[in-house]
Amino acid sequence: MKKLSLLCILSIFFFSCENDSKKTDKKDTAQSVKEYTIEQIMDNESISGGSFSPDKSKLLVTSNRSGINNMYTIPANGGDYTPITESDSSSVYAVSFFPEDERILYTMDGNGDEIFHLFVKNTDGTSQELTPKKGARASFFGWTKDEKGFFYQSNERDNRYMDLYEMDLATFTSKLIYKNEAGYGIGDISDDKKYLTLSKTINTNDNDLFVYDIATKKLTKVNKSVSANNPQEFSSDNASLFYTTDADAEFAYLMKFNITDETHTKVLEKSWDVSGSYTTNKETYRVTYTNEDAKNAIEVTEVASGKKVDLPDFKDKSITSVSFSRDDTIMRLYVGGSNTPSNLYTYDLKTKKLTQLTNALNKEVNIDDMVTAKVIRYKSFDGTVIPAIYYLPKQATADKKVPAMVWVHGGPGGQSRQSFSALIQYLVNHGYAILAVNNRGSSGYGKTFYKMDDQNHGEGDLQDCVEGKNWLASQPEIDGDKIGIIGGSYGGYMTMAALTYTPEEFKVGVNIFGVTNWIRTLKNIPPWWESFKDALYEELGNPHTADSVRLKRISPLFHTDKVTKPLMVLQGAKDPRVLQVESDEIVAGVKKNGVPVEYLLFEDEGHGFVKKENQIQANSQILSFLDKYLKKKEEFKD
Repeated sequence: MKKLSLLCILSIFFFSCENDSKKTDKKDTAQSVKEYTIEQIMDNESISGGSFSPDKSKLLVTSNRSGINNMYTIPANGGDYTPITESDSSSVYAVSFFPEDERILYTMDGNGDEIFHLFVKNTDGTSQELTPKKGARASFFGWTKDEKGFFYQSNERDNRYMDLYEMDLATFTSKLIYKNEAGYGIGDISDDKKYLTLSKTINTNDNDLFVYDIATKKLTKVNKSVSANNPQEFSSDNASLFYTTDADAEFAYLMKFNITDETHTKVLEKSWDVSGSYTTNKETYRVTYTNEDAKNAIEVTEVASGKKVDLPDFKDKSITSVSFSRDDTIMRLYVGGSNTPSNLYTYDLKTKKLTQLTNALNKEVNIDDMVTAKVIRYKSFDGTVIPAIYYLPKQATADKKVPAMVWVHGGPGGQSRQSFSALIQYLVNHGYAILAVNNRGSSGYGKTFYKMDDQNHGEGDLQDCVEGKNWLASQPEIDGDKIGIIGGSYGGYMTMAALTYTPEEFKVGVNIFGVTNWIRTLKNIPPWWESFKDALYEELGNPHTADSVRLKRISPLFHTDKVTKPLMVLQGAKDPRVLQVESDEIVAGVKKNGVPVEYLLFEDEGHGFVKKENQIQANSQILSFLDKYLKKKEEFKD
């Protein structure tokens, strides 16, 4: 089965760089920049996808240009958008054109509840729900080789586990391909429908990988040691499996497993993590993703010759993802950077014609006013070198110092990337430096670094953030007395942990749907996370055992009396991961201390705010909060 696109794993190599841990070069001259309103900064467009129509005349994309995610088509040679859906409530996400006609497969959930269903948009404009069972999730898994059907996963039989189904395009009837009673992860299916890849989670880094014979039910283990193993694709002759692994290494590389004789061959190894690799539909090209210091590096090679394909040069911007038309003649590319949202291009492999299809950055915003991120490194309390992404306002100098925020990514196990963030650029444009810390436990820096925070959350990882604050304070352009902390999900937890367990380190905190009670969160994980539950327990602790003692100790909710600094909390009412009660209770607890608390609750959002009007309100109020309690500081004297 050839995938339409590659979901890249966030993984990069970890280098120790002596000079990076020192102060950055002193900036003596302030640059004049225009300050933009939140409406201007948020009037950028977020675009994703890019499925070619069967005749290659247009591409199907998802865009939030209407204020919410909807589907559009764009001519492959450039031109105006054509709206396909006009939802004003739930977001609509494009999946693909049908292989042989212009019907469209798409997916929606209920305002962020993550219960996704699959739908078809017919050429006459009507829509049909293909997976209608209430409360059951469904996700597209790929087109069949003969293009007469598609595979999808659903937990409609048992809400804990995702089964694999095949749906016929002529009748829209489905049949069960694999009944998942043991909680495996399903990774790929061979073109002849004989084999599946199944994985069994061991911990949050490692998993066992298997090839499953659908007819005989024989299960063959691929990996020989405890390691992270991720299936990429079966070979076109259905005889081998390509997969990435970090077996006997810190970083992932590409392997080939022969199913018949169970031999292994190393295919590709780089000095950075190989996060994914696949061949295009007609097997003309192999596409390989490597993450290099928090951004993607993409290599396209000719399968027949092994020659590297020369891709267009975008100078200070990067190609973030690519995919191909079904006949392998046209490539679509996303190109962006930390100072601009990604734009969509098409590239004719034969004529070398490059066509830009979108202009995602608001035309009212001068890209020269946006800040390009810089990767820095600093030593933490125990000598561990911590990588981080640094945004210094252009108007900052040693004589005009600016306040700063330590930014913590989601996860645990996520990673801050060199990619565009409207909120970060908005804060930087208004005079706040941002240090996006990749503390211990972040993905992409080798498995040793990744495991360093196991059952150490709120401790070593928190100290990494404190040392990030200290690094900021040592910079000549930063006002060391005005540094706060901000983050979402796990980053929200880290914000609350910082205000609770190191109450004098940060002057303010912004908690965006952060966990504050690990015992409740781990007891109430969504049912479809069942196969991953034990791995979460191993990393964080089992709330049903003696681990609950430690989990209570590191849960800020039980220690709100220690919070002394102004706090802002943002939450979606439909969030299935971090329940609203988490934010309700932390706000109530901190308010008892007489500490300023601002609480922003969105009734129509889940784990992450996707509606532009809500994003505008959230980001605007975050800046107002920081201006009031961090930049000016006259409103609250601690």
